[in-house]
Amino acid sequence: MKIWIDADACPNVIKEILYRVAKRAKVTITFVANQYIKTPASPFLKSLQVPGGFDVADDEIVRQLDKGDLVITADIPLADEVIEKGGYALSPRGELLTKENIKPRLQVRDMMEAVRNSAVDISGGQAAFGQKDKQSFANALDRFVARHHKSES
Repeated sequence: MKIWIDADACPNVIKEILYRVAKRAKVTITFVANQYIKTPASPFLKSLQVPGGFDVADDEIVRQLDKGDLVITADIPLADEVIEKGGYALSPRGELLTKENIKPRLQVRDMMEAVRNSAVDISGGQAAFGQKDKQSFANALDRFVARHHKSES
């Protein structure tokens, strides 16, 4: 199992958690972005820079994804593609996206995008990323790695 990160919008606190997991579990983690992502020196951490453009990083993740790999992303359409290909998707807020919950999430996302693109003024949006989100992500990632990764140590 490898872990892929949709890194362009990944919060730095999540990156820090991922650095520690790579070291502890000896799992390969690749940060994919259209800009260079600096990672600590480790044989388990990689950075893959792709050209700029709409969904270029997403397309590269899906292209390289193997069945059973995990993708960290807040991008619901990317998560849907990952699940369709046999991978797993985990949001930076700690929600494991599955075959059972991805389609409703995709419908809500599409509906909200349509509302944003209309003349209707909506306020709000997702709450700021906080300590509870960080802890939820760390716990969900630890559970996932414990179940799905066999460390060579």
